[in-house]
Amino acid sequence: MLVQEKLIPFLTEYGKKNPENKFRISTSFGDIDVLLYNDTPLHRANMILLIKEGYFNGTFFHRVADGFVIQGGNSDNKETSIKRNNMGSYLIPSEFDAGHKHSRGAFSAAKYAEQNVSKASSPFEFFIVQSERGAHHLDNDHTVYGRVIKGMEVVDEIAKQPIGEGEWPLINIPMTVEIIK
Repeated sequence: MLVQEKLIPFLTEYGKKNPENKFRISTSFGDIDVLLYNDTPLHRANMILLIKEGYFNGTFFHRVADGFVIQGGNSDNKETSIKRNNMGSYLIPSEFDAGHKHSRGAFSAAKYAEQNVSKASSPFEFFIVQSERGAHHLDNDHTVYGRVIKGMEVVDEIAKQPIGEGEWPLINIPMTVEIIK
């Protein structure tokens, strides 16, 4: 179980031993391939860790805002809550210094707004910018740590799904996530 006090040394070491930087999100709408940036090492290492632990399998794209973003990594399944508890309660320090922007296809970390003055990232949730214009009002507010390299048409299709309260799609959009070469 990860704790905040040991997070940076743990993820730094994990990142050195696990250099992968590409993964695939598979959905019923198709696949989305993502390249993670090496200059956001804590976010990259955390994502690779969660993928290898199987965290994302069975989570959903749980927020769909057509013309803005699609957000994933959560679900209302009990298993997701159990997985989170097993991983630990921690936030990833922001890595804005890398200078990546919220352009279309940006892969970025969600964060909790409440009492989060350091703008630290949620380790479990991410979003993909769908807007053609980008979402530059989020620059230096959320850490961009990758980009979609294949499958933006899948992102666009997911973004079109009908939504209910809280922009949650009316039909669950589960995902499986795996490392690719």
